Amino acid sequence: MTTKIAVIGCTHAGTAAITNMARLYPGAEITVFERNDNISFLSCGIALHVGGVVKKAEELFYSSPEQLAELGVTTLMRHDVLAVDSDTKTLRARNLVTGEEGIHSFDKLVVTTGSWPIIPDMPGMNLDNLLLCKNYHHAQTIIEKAEHAEHIAVIGAGYIGIELVEAFEMKGKRVTLIDNMDRILFKYLDREFTDATEDVLRLKGVQLALGQTVTSFLGNERNEVTTVVTDKAQIEADLVVLCIGFRPNTELLKGQVDMLPNGAILVDEYMRTSKPDIFAAGDSCAVHYNPTGQHAYIPLATNAVRMGTLVARNLMEPTVKYMGTQGTSGLKLYDANMASTGMTETAALAAGMNVKSITIEDNYRPEFMPTYEPVTLKVVYEAETGRIVGAQVMSKIDLTQSINTLSVCIQNGMTMDQLSFVDFFFQPHYNKPWNLLNQAGLQAM
Repeated sequence: MTTKIAVIGCTHAGTAAITNMARLYPGAEITVFERNDNISFLSCGIALHVGGVVKKAEELFYSSPEQLAELGVTTLMRHDVLAVDSDTKTLRARNLVTGEEGIHSFDKLVVTTGSWPIIPDMPGMNLDNLLLCKNYHHAQTIIEKAEHAEHIAVIGAGYIGIELVEAFEMKGKRVTLIDNMDRILFKYLDREFTDATEDVLRLKGVQLALGQTVTSFLGNERNEVTTVVTDKAQIEADLVVLCIGFRPNTELLKGQVDMLPNGAILVDEYMRTSKPDIFAAGDSCAVHYNPTGQHAYIPLATNAVRMGTLVARNLMEPTVKYMGTQGTSGLKLYDANMASTGMTETAALAAGMNVKSITIEDNYRPEFMPTYEPVTLKVVYEAETGRIVGAQVMSKIDLTQSINTLSVCIQNGMTMDQLSFVDFFFQPHYNKPWNLLNQAGLQAM
């Protein structure tokens, strides 16, 4: 008997699940429901496109309905799933072009519905030139509108916000960055790193409006935005981009599977939801967060492709476990390369953990070399056990791979004592006799 697999949503997790399922289960009947007219858009490349590094937005797609069709997959584009009945194993979908609705049955359901930007409910949200930053159409609109804008306000100082600010500034725009925290990149980096990054932005002429909460937007008689009103100031802007985070798109399964309070679907280590035969992956899900051992909502493309691939592997029977995540991520801002993994010291203390940290500021290679650049590395670890729970690095030299190494350390539950004597190579072109990571371990000891 042919297994009928339905997939809702085709971004990173969906594309990974579909391509792998088509290969692993050639006899299965796979149907994909996607409400957009495109699939697999790399939204992390939007700022690169805005800044002109990536010339064509089309280059940010890595799959297409045609490619899926070649794998024998039925892709129903512009089809919106309106309801899922997990008990009868059916779903109701509407063709957004014709308006027709139909009922489809499934044996296995894969929910890769992703996330959507958080849109605040406040006066002035209906004004023109107030934009979101998530999909291909958003990218096109931002580029089109930014062309004529003079003063752009970016709300939200996470990675996407920061990257857009850099792209707009390099295009010669006046830019204001607004965030309700008292410093930028609050979730990813501790103050030693964010202070230095803020200095770079200020030097470039970016206005920072931090520790301010947006309350409303004002516009002109043409219904175009002119002012962002915060609890502390009125900020002029003729274009506003909202980057205040994402929430999981999981309305379809509300009350049918277990979720976190924010609506992120809980899955086990085989990507199974609390309902048999329903799997979920990507931004619609919570992930197992190794630094705390708890479920957390960490919407990243890396988590999505790993989870999507595991859905395919575990669809018929549990075979490969998910190893959890450290929320590892990197950022290039002007000539600074930075990356982080696991918990910041701020986050660990806020979670009530008893942690210590070690910060090393050194030149990345011997001073007898013709050039050498400073690097800052911080490692956060449990006070009693020495177990590593987080790390951050920043330098003009790209040393971001050291954070991938520390991600492995966290995943494997390693301690600072162990880190001290791990076998790392020495070569004067690249590092010092005691590798930076060894140094962190030794200083902690």
